[in-house]
Amino acid sequence: MMISASRLSLVARSQVRNLLPTAVICLLCALAATYLMRIGVSFTENLVFSLCIGVVATLFIDGSRLLLWGKEKPHRGGFLLMLALAAPLSVMLGNLLATYALRRPVTLWTLVQGNNIIAVIVLTLLACVSATLFYWNREKLATLQARNSAIEKQALQAQLQMLQAQIEPHMLFNTLATLQTLISHEPLRAQQMLDQLIHYLRATLSTSREAQTTLDKEFELIQAYLGLMSLRMGLRLTYALHLPDELRRLPIAPMLLQPLVENAIRHGLEPKIDGGDCTVRVTKHLDMLVISVFDSGRGLRTEAAYNKPASSHLGLENIRARLAALYGPLAELTLTHNIPSGAVAQITIPMKALRQH
Repeated sequence: MMISASRLSLVARSQVRNLLPTAVICLLCALAATYLMRIGVSFTENLVFSLCIGVVATLFIDGSRLLLWGKEKPHRGGFLLMLALAAPLSVMLGNLLATYALRRPVTLWTLVQGNNIIAVIVLTLLACVSATLFYWNREKLATLQARNSAIEKQALQAQLQMLQAQIEPHMLFNTLATLQTLISHEPLRAQQMLDQLIHYLRATLSTSREAQTTLDKEFELIQAYLGLMSLRMGLRLTYALHLPDELRRLPIAPMLLQPLVENAIRHGLEPKIDGGDCTVRVTKHLDMLVISVFDSGRGLRTEAAYNKPASSHLGLENIRARLAALYGPLAELTLTHNIPSGAVAQITIPMKALRQH
């Protein structure tokens, strides 16, 4: 039977991961042999024998299981037969290695251990069964975690699509209503708004089809959106975007900034009679990426908490959930008051998590 390179690599990785658990099991076996079964001369000697037997047994049993069945559940009959053969063989080879390690002749090992060979084999068999169950359950848990991670990513993608469905109708209907008014009275401005709307929709469509984008592309989308809003609101809206050149190609999940900017317009600036300013700034502070959206609008409600879990603002909980799932517990979204008026929405993400994503 041909053994694939992937199976051999799986065995090698498994043996490295098994070193510490195997050492703990061998330590317990040495304690049992010395103080419960009264085998051997001393604890140190039993520990050497136990480590040698344990390493050989792990290689034989867990290695053979992975070579024959991979990560699948092993065949019960075949696995029991392998255990029955591997246990005595592990004792023989492990004792031989321990004898050489202790610099003793083989005949001495035979005289000292011969009367207890059955007990040693039984102890080894029990240890092998326990270790195999441990290793197999550990791999099953890792497989389940990987599966749950994949499901979670699919759920996040569904949330992103729902978020986009939330964002687009509100903005589109308002923009189309404004266009309808402008066509008869200000056709030139209506044409400009239509061109900007097309530009925005193209940018949104491009971003929505990607699992990951860059800060540069996110800022293109924001530029298109704010350009469209400035045509709608006129002199009531001014805006500025600040993205350092060295951060432009930094990868980031799509649609993290768009909801924050829309919230600044929808909840802060649009309801305010004289409008105001919206500024989006990206900086790097120590090992954290900091993305801030400032507005000089109506500000947060007095009862709003800085990091309140339940918020009426569009998509904030979606953003918090995606940040935690994608970049870990250190990634967060906070809302604070802007001085003298308005609000600040700020995303912080560890740079290490961005590079690993």
